[in-house]
Amino acid sequence: MSHAGIVRSWLALPVCVVGVLSGDMVLYWVGRYWGEQVLHWRLVRLVVSPVREQWLKAAYRRHALKTVVTARHVTGLRAAAFLTAGSARVPFWKFVVADAGAALVGVPLLFGLAYFFTDRIKAIMVDVHRAERWLGLAGLLALAATLVVVVWRWHRRVVKERDAQEPAEGPSPRK
Repeated sequence: MSHAGIVRSWLALPVCVVGVLSGDMVLYWVGRYWGEQVLHWRLVRLVVSPVREQWLKAAYRRHALKTVVTARHVTGLRAAAFLTAGSARVPFWKFVVADAGAALVGVPLLFGLAYFFTDRIKAIMVDVHRAERWLGLAGLLALAATLVVVVWRWHRRVVKERDAQEPAEGPSPRK
C-alpha cells in the first residue's frame, strides 16, 4: 500500500514496528502470567513439545538475549519461544531490548523489500513457479535414483544369500 501511495511509508513503517513489538509483548506477558497453564494446552503442545520447552528454558537461562533475537527470525518458533520466555521469567527489560533490536533490523528490511519489489511480484511468482517445477523434477529424479540404488543393493544381497545357501559344485574337500 505504501508503494501504491495509499499509505505514506514514513508512517507505515513505525506502525508495522509497533504492531510487531506489541504482539511479541502480548505473547511474553501471556507466558509470564499463565505460562504453565497455556503451555499445557493441546494446541500449544503441537508447537511446543515438552522437550522443546525444556530446551528453550535452558537456552533462556544461558543466553536470554541471543535466544530472543534468534527466535524472532525463526518461523514457527517465534510465538512458542516468546510464550516460553515469559514462562521462564526472562526479565522484561532484556526481552524488550533483544526483541526491539531484532525488530528494528528485520522489520525495516522486509518492509523495504516489499516496498521496492511490489511491482515485480507477478514476475517473481512466475520465477518461483518455474523454480518449483525444476525442484519437483529434481526431487523425482533423486527419488528414482534412490529407488534404483535400493533395488540394486537388495538384489545384490539376495544373490549373495542364494550363493551362500547353494552347495558348491565339484568334488568334496574330504579325502
